[in-house]
Amino acid sequence: MAKHIPPPSSGDGDRIIDEPLSEALSRRYLAYALSVITDRALPDVRDGLKPVHRRIVYAMQQLRLDPTAGFKKCARIVGDVMGKFHPHGDSSIYEAMVRLAQDFASRYPLVEGQGNFGNIDGDNAAAMRYTESRMTEVARALLAGIDEDAVDFRPTYDGEESEPVVLPGGFPNLLANGAAGIAVGMATSIPPHNVGEVCAAAIAMVIDPEITTAALLEHMPGPDFPTGGIMIEEKASLLQAYETGRGGFRVRAKWEVEKGRMGVWSIVVTEIPYQVQKARLIEQIAQLLEDKKLPLLGDIRDESTETVRLVLEPKTRGVEPEVLMETLFRATALESRFPLNMNVLTADRTPRVLGLKEVLRQWLDHRHEVLIRRSRYRLAAIDRRLEILEGFIKVYLNLDEVIRIIRFEDEPKRELMAIFKLSDMQAEAILNMRLRSLRKLEEMEIREEHAKLSAERNGLHELLADETRRWARIADELAETRRNFGSGPLGDRRTYLGDVPAIIDVSMEAFVEREVITVILSDKGWIRAVKGSVADPSELKFKEGDRLRLLIPCDTTHKLCLFATNGRAYTIKAADIPRGRGDGQPVRLLADLADGDEVVRLFVHRDGIRLLVASKAGRGFIVASDELAAEKRTGKQVLNVKTGEEAAFCVEAIVDHVAAVGDNRKLLVFPLEQVPEMQRGQGVILQRYKDGGMADVKLFSLADGLTWRLGDKQRTENKLTEWLGERGGAGKMVPNGFPRSGRFS
Repeated sequence: MAKHIPPPSSGDGDRIIDEPLSEALSRRYLAYALSVITDRALPDVRDGLKPVHRRIVYAMQQLRLDPTAGFKKCARIVGDVMGKFHPHGDSSIYEAMVRLAQDFASRYPLVEGQGNFGNIDGDNAAAMRYTESRMTEVARALLAGIDEDAVDFRPTYDGEESEPVVLPGGFPNLLANGAAGIAVGMATSIPPHNVGEVCAAAIAMVIDPEITTAALLEHMPGPDFPTGGIMIEEKASLLQAYETGRGGFRVRAKWEVEKGRMGVWSIVVTEIPYQVQKARLIEQIAQLLEDKKLPLLGDIRDESTETVRLVLEPKTRGVEPEVLMETLFRATALESRFPLNMNVLTADRTPRVLGLKEVLRQWLDHRHEVLIRRSRYRLAAIDRRLEILEGFIKVYLNLDEVIRIIRFEDEPKRELMAIFKLSDMQAEAILNMRLRSLRKLEEMEIREEHAKLSAERNGLHELLADETRRWARIADELAETRRNFGSGPLGDRRTYLGDVPAIIDVSMEAFVEREVITVILSDKGWIRAVKGSVADPSELKFKEGDRLRLLIPCDTTHKLCLFATNGRAYTIKAADIPRGRGDGQPVRLLADLADGDEVVRLFVHRDGIRLLVASKAGRGFIVASDELAAEKRTGKQVLNVKTGEEAAFCVEAIVDHVAAVGDNRKLLVFPLEQVPEMQRGQGVILQRYKDGGMADVKLFSLADGLTWRLGDKQRTENKLTEWLGERGGAGKMVPNGFPRSGRFS
C-alpha cells in the first residue's frame, strides 16, 4: 500500500506518495495511450472523422465558409481551430486541413482550396498565410442538422466554447474518404470507396437488415481510389477482408501501349496507385535503371501536366509490353498493396475492428438517432410557433380591444393574459408585433402558416411513432445523397476493378539479351565465357600448369548445372559467367563449394531429362533434372555421401542398360530399370567391390553394343552375355582390349 508522508513544515499542502515506479509509469502511459487512441488517431465510425478534422470542419461552419461564400485565409481558420478547439500546433492543423483539400489524397474533399495545396509529386503546400479555403458541399452534408440538436456538444479544452462530440454525418465519410492513423498499440487503415456504391449498399441494408457481406459487395465491389488505378484482387480475399475488417488490396498503375513509326512503341502510364508520390516513383525507377536491375527498360520520361503521363521506353522492340510491365510491377511501386484495417471508435467510444456490415450498421443507427433528434427539435419549434400563431389569431378576432389595452393599461401584458387566456410567450409576441402586421392580408398568411405547420406536426408525430417510416425516410436521404454525389466528375468510379492477372513467367530470356557463348572450364576450376564458338581449343590460354577441361556451347539465357564431389547440385546463370580475354574467375565464386570439393560435371540444364548420379563407392540412383535446380549459391544436396567418400558420376539416363567398371577391372552390365528414381539419398548398390571403388559408369543401348575408346580408335562389344547380371553384382573381368585406364573414354 502507498504510504502517505506528512508534508514539510512549510504547510503548502503537498503530499508525497511513495509507490513503485513501474506502477506510476504504467498508469500514466495508459492514460497517454487512451488519449492518443480516442482523441487523435482513430476515426469515429459515425462521421469518419478524427477530432482535428471534425474541429476544422466545425470551425469553418462557425466562420460561415459555406460553398457559396467567399474564401478566407487558411491562417485565420487554423487560428480559430487552435485557439478555440484544438490545443496543438498550427502545423499539424494546417497539414490535416491541406489533406482534406487535396483531390489526389481525399476521394471527396471536405475543403475547397485556393492557392498551392501541394501536388501528387509530393511537393508541400504553400504557407497558410498564402492559401485560402472554404467548405465543400460534402462538408455541408456532414454538418446538416448540427444546429437542430442532432448531436451532443461538450465543452472545449478551456471551457469557454462548446464543440460537437460527433457530426450528424449525412455523408458516409468513413467509407467514402477512408482513414489512416497510428495509435499506441493499434492502427487504422481504411481505403476510400465510391459514395454511390456505399449508399446503394446502405439502402440494401435498410431494406434487409440481415443482408450478408457478400450481398453488400454486389453493390460496393471494392475501394475507389482518388488516383484511379486498377485493383486486382480475388473475390474470395475481398469477401474475407470485408467480413473480418482486416486484409489488403493490390492496386496497379493503369497503362497503355502507344505506337510510333517504324515499329517503335512505348508504354504510357496514366494512373498510379493511391498514396504513391510520382516524383519518388520516378526516382525509384531511375535508380533501378542505374543499378541495371530493370534490363528490359530503356528510359523513363515524365510528361505529366495536371494529369499523370509517364512514358516508359523499352530497351529493344522485341520485348513484350506485358513482360516489361510485369518486371516493373514486381520491382517498383507501380503495383502497391493498400492494407485494410477497419479499426475505429464505435458509438460508445470503444476502439474495435469492424467488418463492412458492422460499419454500415453503426452509421445507419447514427443516422436513425440523428433523424429522431432533428424531428423532436423541429417538433418543439413547430409547437412554439403554433402557440404564437394561435395567440395572433386571438388578436385579430379582438383587435380593437387589444389596441385599447396596449394604449391605456399600465400592465398590458398581464391584462392581455388575463382577458384572452394567453400564455406568457403569446403575450410577449403580441406586444412585440409591428403595426404593419395588423393588415388583413397578414391574418390570412398566419392562418395558412398555422395549417401548414399543423400538418407538418402531424407528420412528425407519425414519423416518431413509426420506426418503419423513419427507415423509409433514411432510405430517401441516402438516395438523395447518391444523386448529389454519386455521379458526374466527382462521383464516377475512378478505380477499375480488374480480374486477377494471369501469372507471366518472367524468365531469364526476358532479362538478358540472347547471345551465343562458349563456357570454358579449366582443370583447376577457373571458369570464363567467350562470345560465339571456339574454333580451335588449342589456342585457348590458361594459367601456368592449368589446361582445358570442358567446352560448353550455350546461350546467355541458359542455366548451367554443376554437380560436385560433395553430392550437391548448383545452378549457375550463363549470363553471370565472366567474359573477356582473361583467365576468368574460380568457379567457387559462382557456386559455394568448400575447400576440397571439385566439379564432377558441368552441363546445360534441361527440363524433363533424367540423370544417373553415383558415388565412387558404387552407390547411386536416377534423379530428374528438375530436382537438380537450386535457387541459392549453397546448392542443393542430391547424393548423400559418407565421410571419406565422394560423388564421382553424373550421366544422362536416356537408354536401357548400365555398364559399371570397378578399380578391380571387373565389368557389370544390368538393366537401367533396376535403378530406382529418387529425389535425394545414398542410392542403391550398383556394383559391389572388395577393394577400391567404381572406376567408370556408362549408359548405353544393349542393341547397339557397349563402346569404348582405345587410343584414337573406337571399339564396340556386342556379345555381352558374359557380363550381364543383376544390379549389385561383382561383375567379371573386362573384355580383351579394354583401356588400361579402366574408363570407357
